[in-house]
Amino acid sequence: MTTKIKLFNFGTVHVQSMDRNVNLNKTNNNIITIMALSIKPIGDRVVVEAAAAEEKTASGIYIPDTAKEKPQRGTVVAVGEGKKDEPITVKVGDEVLYGKYAGTEISYEGKEYLIMRESDIYAIL
Repeated sequence: MTTKIKLFNFGTVHVQSMDRNVNLNKTNNNIITIMALSIKPIGDRVVVEAAAAEEKTASGIYIPDTAKEKPQRGTVVAVGEGKKDEPITVKVGDEVLYGKYAGTEISYEGKEYLIMRESDIYAIL
């Protein structure tokens, strides 16, 4: 996969790629990294990287690992082609809310992902 990056107007980044599953991550040091996931979901499925579980409550109490809840928020890292009559509405990089027990957990290249149907996603943030 060849990815071309063009910078326009004070750091706006446009990515042109043959692969739709390209995600740009901007770090605090204004360094842009490109993550291209080689998993290609089939049909109306999407791959989501779950957000980290909360470490402490709003009042500052630390939550032990055994009491942490499964996150219901994540970032889309790959999307399928969609169904014949229904195109996919989410895109790579969207932050989404999904059901507590939605999707199938997988581990790929040392990271944890969820593969789920687009209908399991409740909202785009």
